[in-house]
Amino acid sequence: MIPAPTLELRAALPLILVSVGAFAVMLAELFLKKRETKSPAFASAVLCTLALLTLGAITLSSAGMFVEGGSLVFNPARPFVRLDRFANFAIAMVAVGALLSCLLSYYYLRELKIDHGEYYALVLLATSGMILLISAVDLVAVFLGIELLSIPIYVLAGFDRRKLRSNESALKYFLVGSFASAILLYGMALLYGATGSTDFVEIRKAFDPPGTAPSVLEQPLAALGLALVVVGFTFKISAVPFHQWTPDVYEGAPTSVTAFMSVTVKVAAFAGLMRIVVVAFDGGGEALRTVLWCLAAATMVVGNVMAVIQENVKRLLAYSSVAHAGYLLMGLLAGTQAGHSALLFYLLAYVFTNLGAFGVIIALAHRGQDADRVEDFAGLARTRPALAALMTLFLISLAGIPGTAGFIGKLQIFLAAVREGYVGLTIIAVMTSLVSVYYYLRLPVVMYMREPGAELPRLRLHSAEGIVLAVCAVAVVALGLFPGEGPMLLSWVHAIDWTRESAAVLAGR
Repeated sequence: MIPAPTLELRAALPLILVSVGAFAVMLAELFLKKRETKSPAFASAVLCTLALLTLGAITLSSAGMFVEGGSLVFNPARPFVRLDRFANFAIAMVAVGALLSCLLSYYYLRELKIDHGEYYALVLLATSGMILLISAVDLVAVFLGIELLSIPIYVLAGFDRRKLRSNESALKYFLVGSFASAILLYGMALLYGATGSTDFVEIRKAFDPPGTAPSVLEQPLAALGLALVVVGFTFKISAVPFHQWTPDVYEGAPTSVTAFMSVTVKVAAFAGLMRIVVVAFDGGGEALRTVLWCLAAATMVVGNVMAVIQENVKRLLAYSSVAHAGYLLMGLLAGTQAGHSALLFYLLAYVFTNLGAFGVIIALAHRGQDADRVEDFAGLARTRPALAALMTLFLISLAGIPGTAGFIGKLQIFLAAVREGYVGLTIIAVMTSLVSVYYYLRLPVVMYMREPGAELPRLRLHSAEGIVLAVCAVAVVALGLFPGEGPMLLSWVHAIDWTRESAAVLAGR
């Protein structure tokens, strides 16, 4: 008789929590609808609270396991998912990003009259896919994670079904995402054919038999498979030339959805790609580094140049997201523990900075209409000085101005790349960063140096939006001024140490 495998349920704890939370939201909505409550606001509050409690529990459990250290595998006989410090740190970032996005969504969805309970269920289901992708150590788990995160986001992008732009963005994202998934799956099939396994460790062993140690990409079948896997991931991280969907989807989707997907998908996709490249392919060799160099350079140039000519703020931030993918690729290209640590810190800074910028756009939404044109921000410093100051803070962080989290993130990425000899790429990164200063500071100029519109409404900042903006502002400043150990109330902050410990897990595989 074959003995039953010993399963470690704690390795699946984040997935269990988010799955239970998603079903709880759906059941609660059904119950509230049957009761035919006369207060839709009460129903929305209950469903949002359930989502927040679920995401808060995931954040706390991941943080606790990160502090505890160690590595948990669900089934030691057949590794499928692994919870280590790297996974827990990335899962905590995703959970925090999803939690803050749900807070931003509450009043915004009510304003648009689309505050349906399935919204929060879809957010949780997408989060479950991200958790699976981050913790995956098997190609099958990677594909399941990508599909599980993608399908709910396709629906969320078209959540405002009354608007043509929202429907168009969902359809474009679905079509492009389907092609990306097909390419990714074909690449995984080729890798399985070349190695006979889908497990990351076994794939690495297939390219490194004792005494021979050939290059990872010596076999044409494996080289093509890895190339297709990289192509599939570049769709998810919005890298050039597979970025065309990004501005259309960012503009057409409800802004709360754009805020959610802009940070969480990027964290999950980069975490998954990092583990594949480092653990399964040991960096991929010179050929992969050349490909990553070209992708990073093209992504930074195209993203920043295209952002200059945008008049819609959501499209501007979309091309900004493309450009930031290029900077993040530099950390992966460096291939060292310092490069991976810099990439993780950059993602941490990006979560709070980008969510804050979209949070200001959401706070300015009025009567179901987004304030997403550049001229909508004219004179904002006079009518809403606090929001103008916050938007300026988030934009200068995205630009990488000293004193902000964005500056520390870029500095670490650039230093890691220079140490590995990528001086030319770093020069391109610095030059494109200078270009980004122009379009990032364009909004503060409009806010502080233009007269307000004729009928600019004076809106009250809702408590949930205020909480998110305050958290993001404090995080951007704290990580910028005290990236290591912070003083007084911030003494628990050791962000750089956290990222180094997480990257060390990948280095040790």
